[in-house]
Amino acid sequence: MNIGVAITDAVGNSGNVVDETVRLARQADEAGLRSVWLGQRFDFDSIGLAGITGREVPGIAVGTSAVPIFARHPILVSSQAQTTQAATHGRYTLGLALGSKAATETVFGVPYDRPIARLREFLTALRALLDGGAAEFRGEILTAVTPTPAAVAGANPPVPVLVAAMGSQALRVTGELADGTLPLFVTPKVLAKHITAPITSAAARAGRGAPRIAVLVPGLVTHDVAAAREAAVSATAFYDRVPSYQRMTALAGAAKTAELVAIGDEQAIADTIRRYFEAGATEVIFTQTGLLGEDARRRTWRLLGELARG
Repeated sequence: MNIGVAITDAVGNSGNVVDETVRLARQADEAGLRSVWLGQRFDFDSIGLAGITGREVPGIAVGTSAVPIFARHPILVSSQAQTTQAATHGRYTLGLALGSKAATETVFGVPYDRPIARLREFLTALRALLDGGAAEFRGEILTAVTPTPAAVAGANPPVPVLVAAMGSQALRVTGELADGTLPLFVTPKVLAKHITAPITSAAARAGRGAPRIAVLVPGLVTHDVAAAREAAVSATAFYDRVPSYQRMTALAGAAKTAELVAIGDEQAIADTIRRYFEAGATEVIFTQTGLLGEDARRRTWRLLGELARG
């Protein structure tokens, strides 16, 4: 099984964030996990950190989940991603996201206008850069023209691009122009009907192969389900205010995103992972594994590693 973990939530603010990330990645590698993923926060640069981590831990794949495209330019993102691909010798996946309207306008001061059109133009320019090492793109929203070659030596194979797409329009664009999607807070049933089916159809219509569906699953292994659920309510409260996650929660028949966190013993979590693969996931990435502290996280990673090796 292709199983990985998101480690951003386990990285603290004390000491050295790079050293801590590398330490956690080594733990994941030793546990038998296939990949580690880094979210984009407002402190470190996730693409650069992925490059350092992948170079320091050569046995594991690295990815970003995910970098918002507003306030960023495809030429700069391409340069970062290709550099990280060269540093990791081909073990990097670039994850992108539209981000939220509130964060985009409040933090960056950028209008959250025409997000689907921006996604299409961003991916069109980025694909040219990653696949061909140059861009000559002039759209309605973005311009990306490279006066000199933009390929990074050693960035092979071309960096795969996943998009945290869950809405129908975003999935259509992602299926046509990206390599797959990174959905979060989707149950197996919602994944099969509302993610796997539409993105696979969009990719087929565009003449592309079957997309990667790397589903992010918040969850952990524990016998103290009540304590974990209480911690999940606090940890996921932000997502209750984001329309795309509100929709996923409603489709699952839940009232809050915390209800979608996978919590239980080893057998319960193993059964949950199996259902995700049956629903079309090509990869399962566990996140929020540190909800109950270090012991529960290590227990969770141990199970995930055993399943990945098996």
